[in-house]
Amino acid sequence: MSAPNPLRRQRLALIGLALLFLAPVLLAFYVYYGLHWHPVRGVNHGTLIQPPRPIPELSLPRLAPRAGTAAASGGGAHSDLFKGKWTLLYLGPAECADACRAALLSSRQVRALLREDDRVQRVFLAQGEPDDLDFFRAQQADLIVVRQTQAAAPLLALLKLTAEDDPAVAGRTYIVDPLCNVMMWYAPGASPNGMLEDLKRLLGLSHVG
Repeated sequence: MSAPNPLRRQRLALIGLALLFLAPVLLAFYVYYGLHWHPVRGVNHGTLIQPPRPIPELSLPRLAPRAGTAAASGGGAHSDLFKGKWTLLYLGPAECADACRAALLSSRQVRALLREDDRVQRVFLAQGEPDDLDFFRAQQADLIVVRQTQAAAPLLALLKLTAEDDPAVAGRTYIVDPLCNVMMWYAPGASPNGMLEDLKRLLGLSHVG
């Protein structure tokens, strides 16, 4: 029996080399599309909103920082609240009980640990007039407190996860990008460390805000 000629050996070697490089790709393709296997989670800790949801222009009253005053600061309603900064947004009842205060404490810790905290702001959308503005002034000095009015209805609508969902009482924290897109959310009690890691990554990748 004669040995394969040199040309045939070269072809076999090339085919073997091609299979060596293509096998992992073909296997990954089969596992992903054929077996419908997907990674349990990505590198982010929050839940991505895909596609991001643009916030329409809103006009919401910002509450004065001093207790006992009901006038909005800075000349009344603010329509550019989310523009130009990364925002940690929390919605909750005006009395801000334990769960609300824990969420605000977590976001305060996250912002304090960021080296670029000037690029990040915190916003609390309160259902009504908070009855303890002393708490916000003393323990949440950098927090922007705005009151939920009828004008907030479009924002509440786009924050819904299901048709029956009520974002105002869900206790979630959201990340809004500097272009006013809601792009991630965290469940109540989410780890501040995970939130911090996500924001560090976003700030490092973003040249906006």
